[in-house]
Amino acid sequence: MNEKELQQLVETISEEFFGLAFRHKAMFNARLKTTGGRYMLRSHNIEFNQKHYDEFGQDELIGIIKHELCHYHLHLQKKGYKHQDKDFKRLLKEVGGSRYCQVVPGQRRVESFKHFYECGECKTKYSRKRKMDISRYVCGKCRGKLIQIN
Repeated sequence: MNEKELQQLVETISEEFFGLAFRHKAMFNARLKTTGGRYMLRSHNIEFNQKHYDEFGQDELIGIIKHELCHYHLHLQKKGYKHQDKDFKRLLKEVGGSRYCQVVPGQRRVESFKHFYECGECKTKYSRKRKMDISRYVCGKCRGKLIQIN
């Protein structure tokens, strides 16, 4: 799929599902790594990750387009366009957009926790990337003493 076809697809989905015109640019951005798409607040353009289309096909791309168009139309209407807003969640559910995109193999870093701690009283476990001084910190739940475990 080239950018001209992408632009046409976004305009079609906007008219069909939202009943509103998409009057800005839709394009692929090869630099996107951890997300399927991105709505630009200042320019109102939308960028998409080409790898999601290549890996998962047009159905995945359509879900991402609907998601980004929710941001687009709500922002232009001065309604809640952020992920946590009720307006966004409601509209996303109405149009059937995807809340999260699938993970492209080899794109996201795996979290590597090296240090593990446990509360001596309530047994709550904590994983950390960086080592922490257990004499200065206590359990966040019960304020018990932390113990380093391997």
